[in-house]
Amino acid sequence: MAIVTLLTDSGESDHYVAAVKARIIRINPAIRLEDISHKIHALDIAHAAFVLRAVFRDFPKGTVHLVGVNATGGRDDVFVALQLEDHFFVGCDNGLFSLISDHPIQQLVQLSPEQNAISTFPERDVFAPAAAQLASGTSISDLGAPRASLKKLIDRQVKATRKQIVGNVIRVDGMGNLITNIHRDTFELLSKGKTFTLQFGGEKFRRIHATYHQAEQGECFVVFNSLSLLEIGICKGNASELLGLSYDSLVNITIDE
Repeated sequence: MAIVTLLTDSGESDHYVAAVKARIIRINPAIRLEDISHKIHALDIAHAAFVLRAVFRDFPKGTVHLVGVNATGGRDDVFVALQLEDHFFVGCDNGLFSLISDHPIQQLVQLSPEQNAISTFPERDVFAPAAAQLASGTSISDLGAPRASLKKLIDRQVKATRKQIVGNVIRVDGMGNLITNIHRDTFELLSKGKTFTLQFGGEKFRRIHATYHQAEQGECFVVFNSLSLLEIGICKGNASELLGLSYDSLVNITIDE
């Protein structure tokens, strides 16, 4: 069964999400619709990119991902469909898609002129028909003209030397945990069993936990999560509020010689 996922900043109190689903079902009632989230912060491309990057590979290859975050984009942004890591994506070329993978794009098209007609609701009028067609077996090349590249945004990068790793909080999740861009592979490559000091806010730690529950209630934990990203939290508490850290806060690891 063909799958179309939906990721939007539309919220759940209005008709928007239902209207997008209705358009897809009208085209092909057999398509399976799966919600990723409709609570992305309004126009927040970084939030949407983090969520999409974290989950799209969990779906079967060939899944179509409809992305309606900052859907109208800027004045010069266009609507596109692309194939990446054997998944398909439909949405506005506002820079979001450039943040979800380091792999090369397999195919990229600008949706045909009739689909780019002026609309105040492109999620329903443009993205939904294109996603339904892809999920129904239409070739991506039939949806529009080839396009050379996506609009590029530059994500926050970890700075790493033999003695130090400096990263940032890239997401405060619903529990108040702080997810950073420091990857397990980077840490293990540079630490190689050496002692280290991890600093964030006014806190210092010299160990990383294997699980959340190795910390007592009210204590801070530091783990590599299911995405292999360094995560900081407080057991049964809200780390963002209690530590005074938020999106873009610095996290520093000093590695001893």
